[in-house]
Amino acid sequence: MRGFGELEQAIMDVVWAAGEPRTVREVLEELNRERSQDLAYNTVQTVMDILRRKGWLSRAKDGRAFRYRATKSREEYAASLIDQVWATGADRTATLVRLFDELDDGEVAELRAALAARRAEGERP
Repeated sequence: MRGFGELEQAIMDVVWAAGEPRTVREVLEELNRERSQDLAYNTVQTVMDILRRKGWLSRAKDGRAFRYRATKSREEYAASLIDQVWATGADRTATLVRLFDELDDGEVAELRAALAARRAEGERP
């Protein structure tokens, strides 16, 4: 598995931000608000169907259209990218240290709190 292409990422960003199922037309309109050259409906429809086949979107019939929703969160996607790094054989500790060096003090505090909470959950019977 590799990361999303540019249009796949843009589509997923719209779907994740919406928080509710979206039609191809709704996604297209959102994408075209921020572009100098409009995308074609068929282009967005094709890419959304590819994302569905890859397991990132699901769809349900709504009248004559389909409504698409994300099947995985943005965080699951980010974690899948990190999994790809681990698959390369990279030194996990060195990679994590490098990544954590980029965090600000607030992010480090959030990470420590999340790890402490996870550890406490693991200790419960």
